[in-house]
Amino acid sequence: MLNIKVLASSSKGNCYHITDGSTPLLLECGISFKEIQKGLNFKTSDIQGCLISHEHKDHCKAVSDVIKAGIDVYASQGTIGAMNVSSHRLNVIQAKKQFNIGTWTILPFQTEHDCAEPLGFLLTNQAGEKLLFATDTYYVRYKFRGLTHIMIECNYAIDILRKNVENGKVPAAMKDRLFKSHFSLANVKEFLRANDLSMVQEIYLLHLSDGNSDSDRFKREIQELTGKIVKIAGY
Repeated sequence: MLNIKVLASSSKGNCYHITDGSTPLLLECGISFKEIQKGLNFKTSDIQGCLISHEHKDHCKAVSDVIKAGIDVYASQGTIGAMNVSSHRLNVIQAKKQFNIGTWTILPFQTEHDCAEPLGFLLTNQAGEKLLFATDTYYVRYKFRGLTHIMIECNYAIDILRKNVENGKVPAAMKDRLFKSHFSLANVKEFLRANDLSMVQEIYLLHLSDGNSDSDRFKREIQELTGKIVKIAGY
């Protein structure tokens, strides 16, 4: 049975531990390795791999220490180049070319963010559970069938962001960047409407903005839309 543990989910750092009971993985390592160890009660020796979506520090801060710990890292060529690290434990992966780690089959897919070569991941285990992981993207161009778990960024609401710009709390330039780099509540809803949710058991909303989001509202509106269990990562 798929288990998801949120270690961090914000602009300060992102890291998630998932396991199907056989193959534990890290999704992102954007906090210190000490924090990862502490969050997992220092049980990190069984982690079989770390998938990194892109090179921004809040997603890959601990990559060197993860490698030193003997954990293989999987990322695109562009992400690996931008992280400026080298090791035999770095594995180059490509969009639409699936690969296996233990009991997981993983299909990377292209996402849309202001970085070198970002990826999202569709992970399927031998029990038939199917997890979608998509963060730091302002939309996802693909549709997915048979998802059982969804981990998706829900960074801001347009009305909250515009009010913050009007009040001078957020620079207008940041608004423009968010529009082209992060998932809004409205776009998450459109994504969920476009996909088959009949088998979805739970939805995790990731990477909420500190100032441009409302966790209670986001959870309520996604629950009302989908009828599914919705969890706010990091809360």
